[in-house]
Amino acid sequence: MANPDTILSLDNVVSGYGKMTILNGTSAHIRRGKITTVIGPNGAGKSTLFKTVFGLLAVRTGKIEFGGRDTTNWSPRQMLDAGMCYVPQGRNIFPELSVRHNLELGGVALADPSGLPARIESMMQRFPMLSEKANAQASTLSGGQQKLLEVARGLLLEPRLMLIDEPSIGLSPLMVQEVFGILKGLRDNGVTILLIEQNAKMALQMSDYGLVLEQGQTRIEDTAPNILADPRIAELFLGGGLKPAITA
Repeated sequence: MANPDTILSLDNVVSGYGKMTILNGTSAHIRRGKITTVIGPNGAGKSTLFKTVFGLLAVRTGKIEFGGRDTTNWSPRQMLDAGMCYVPQGRNIFPELSVRHNLELGGVALADPSGLPARIESMMQRFPMLSEKANAQASTLSGGQQKLLEVARGLLLEPRLMLIDEPSIGLSPLMVQEVFGILKGLRDNGVTILLIEQNAKMALQMSDYGLVLEQGQTRIEDTAPNILADPRIAELFLGGGLKPAITA
């Protein structure tokens, strides 16, 4: 029987690109309503994990369950409909379109688009910056503002689980603090967040759980405080030391 506290589980999942295997029997259990940060060395399979869960890469063997249902090899559209959204690494906006138009395009996956205007207004209220710049080209936003636009676009679908890959890349320390604060606020409002983050120590400090990948396998799955306190993490997975937390 499925654990009601687990929203996403992977059981010995194998996947990769072409003939190359990246995930080599990965297992994990993501807790509902919590933030879990995935860490590990470059090439460990972190982004591959997200793409496989979201249906962008095929599961060769193993099983994925989301929300108590077997979602192994579901399409991205099916995953969206099931309540999962994916904010990939880098900038994924339409730079020449306005902020509002970017949000409108984010709603094309809605089964019933009639509620989209109200959802957009809700995002404008949640993120006042988006309201202030609603008619500005997305390309004129700062890097942090563009990342907030991506997060808001994902939230339009009212997901139960958000996969967010490296949200702090290219952001100032102050904007990193703001983005992380927003993620904690989403968690407090019931959204489960699975995160990949280069600032590992800072991410773990605001997370509930952590997942350490190495060579496509789960090496450690524990609470974030326990992972932060584990001396093996710095030595084995982060080149001898966790990056220092960023302070405002």
